[in-house]
Amino acid sequence: MKKDLNKVRNIGISAHIDSGKTTLTERILFYTQRIHAIHEVRGKDGVGATMDSMELEKERGITIQSAATYCSWRDYDINIIDTPGHVDFTIEVERALRVLDGAVLILCSVGGVQSQSITVNRQMTRYKVPRIAFVNKCDRTGANPFRVTQQLRDKLDLNAIMIQLPIGLESDLAGMVDLVSMKAVYFDGDQGEKIRYEEIPAELREEAEAKREELLDAVSMFSDELMEAMLEEAEIPEALIHEAIRRGTLSLELTPVMIGSAYKNKGVQLLLDAVSAYLPCPTDIENTALDLDKDEAEVVVSNNPSDPLVALAFKLEDGRYGQLTYIRTYQGVIQKGDTIVNSRTGKKAKVGRLVRMHANEMEEIEEAGSGDIVALFGIDCASGDTFCSPGLNWSMSSMHVPAPVISLAIKPVDNKAQINMSKALNRFTKEDPTFKTYVDHETSETIISGMGELHLEVYIERMKREYKAEVEVGAPQVAYRETITQRAEFDYTHKKQTGGSGQYGRVAGYMEPLEEGEYEFADQIVGGVIPREFISSCDKGFQKSLEKGTLTGAPITGVRVAINDGSYHAVDSSDIAFQLASIGAFKQGYAKAAPVIMEPIMKVAVEGPSEFQGAVMGSLNQRRGVIIGTFEEGNYTVVEAEMPLAEMFGYSTTLRSLTQGKAEFTMEFATYKQVPKGVADELIKAFAAQKKDA
Repeated sequence: MKKDLNKVRNIGISAHIDSGKTTLTERILFYTQRIHAIHEVRGKDGVGATMDSMELEKERGITIQSAATYCSWRDYDINIIDTPGHVDFTIEVERALRVLDGAVLILCSVGGVQSQSITVNRQMTRYKVPRIAFVNKCDRTGANPFRVTQQLRDKLDLNAIMIQLPIGLESDLAGMVDLVSMKAVYFDGDQGEKIRYEEIPAELREEAEAKREELLDAVSMFSDELMEAMLEEAEIPEALIHEAIRRGTLSLELTPVMIGSAYKNKGVQLLLDAVSAYLPCPTDIENTALDLDKDEAEVVVSNNPSDPLVALAFKLEDGRYGQLTYIRTYQGVIQKGDTIVNSRTGKKAKVGRLVRMHANEMEEIEEAGSGDIVALFGIDCASGDTFCSPGLNWSMSSMHVPAPVISLAIKPVDNKAQINMSKALNRFTKEDPTFKTYVDHETSETIISGMGELHLEVYIERMKREYKAEVEVGAPQVAYRETITQRAEFDYTHKKQTGGSGQYGRVAGYMEPLEEGEYEFADQIVGGVIPREFISSCDKGFQKSLEKGTLTGAPITGVRVAINDGSYHAVDSSDIAFQLASIGAFKQGYAKAAPVIMEPIMKVAVEGPSEFQGAVMGSLNQRRGVIIGTFEEGNYTVVEAEMPLAEMFGYSTTLRSLTQGKAEFTMEFATYKQVPKGVADELIKAFAAQKKDA
């Protein structure tokens, strides 16, 4: 089976929350005859959209995991990944864009360019993904695709150019004018499956001609032949316009804008035509890998099926039959029974089952060529690993993984839940690089960390449903730290005499705040008052003391400890004696060194309509926020502030109610700062009460 790579398209569908990504994918599957009935995202039939296969997705009407599917349109093979819109699931969008060649950026014709559209567009730019914009929901009241196109230029800095005009808008949306062929297009039949071409309505003729001039002016930059034809005022062949649009799109210097309503079955087939005509095939994109045998020298991946295999595992899922690994092949062919090597671990694996995915259904295949997106079964690997043919040791560049910002303690209700919870956590951390888990040694609690409250909420819900692991959830936790603010002396003797050999060690010196770094130890002993072999014991004792401060039990950082005096006993001094002497000395000095509590400060950006700017700034001030600046972007305002993480819990709910759900925020770690006295007193009181209960 020799596949024509020019007829392959790997595309992602990305957008802000509720712009209609999943609804559009559902229509694409219907028109390409992959499914025979259309189901809605929040459908009354209880089936839910094909691509939202997780129970939680059907209930909440949101996409949580990106889903992959495959379909054919005319004679093109299209691999589609439908991605989530919520900022908490950013990694799903990152990894999809990492392996896709092109993307469809969907915008709501009423909401226009919203905050997550900006994030998604930034991710597309990071991975140099050519895109088509599709202005969806043109049947809604207040729809204005012209305004949205202008926003694409102003807010996203894209050279957006409309290649269609709506015929009617809102409830009167009848069809569209194709500015390339200069024909009116209508969609007949119960589900818009019959396409009818007519002459452009007389009242739209003038506007269509003006808009076509705009289109030709913009795309003639990418085609000398087209420019010549325009100068000679000759008849311009359609193929020439299509070719110029394609060139502009592939060079990332042009973004064609299409319009329609997926829900009302209008414009979807034309979008599929545009995907085939303008988005890149695997050979149009230059992908690079690092040759691990040649000091990570950069090599260009060939896309040639006769070269050795190079494939990237970009997503893992734990299915009913074991681990399912989604891979994108970049060169070579992968066949059932082949041996492949994981270039990160050097381990060999045999390809047992090879499948093509359709949401949560699968189709067995014998082989996959370069440019394909398929899945393997039973191969042990991590997200971002590269697979090669034996003898080749290349690694594809990995994805950008943001660091988690919020933690929760979870506790299983019984032994059975404990076992199931471990299984679930094992799976989730493998699947999602932004989800982390560890056990706190002091409290023996299991801590989970992630990108936001919704992110952790979804995983806890999935534990309960998919693993029957009932867990109790603690309050969200903040990683406090303690430090000292002044120099303090210590002189401590540890003496213990019980029958037999005793313990003896005296340690004296001082501690002082350390500007840079977490801990430093200085040995200023002269004349052997503490023997050399016990100096490292003192260091160990001090390091042990840093694990838990006396104010809130948080780790201590920013301390320099120096020892300059001491004494020992020829028989009773030992490693353990000097460790214990140092722990006592540290406590003695720490109490005098004016210790304080430090808290993590987050850099927060809130964006929403300008009318809510006052309310947003007020809400940040109330939560001990320091506003750094505000930026106007059209009728949107972005407010940047530094906020204590402790004050950010529940903020998303507050923000939604303040702004009628129109604003949202992103946050990332900035620095540690001292906690105000009132807050510190409360934390110390709470820690004292906790110790008393224990």
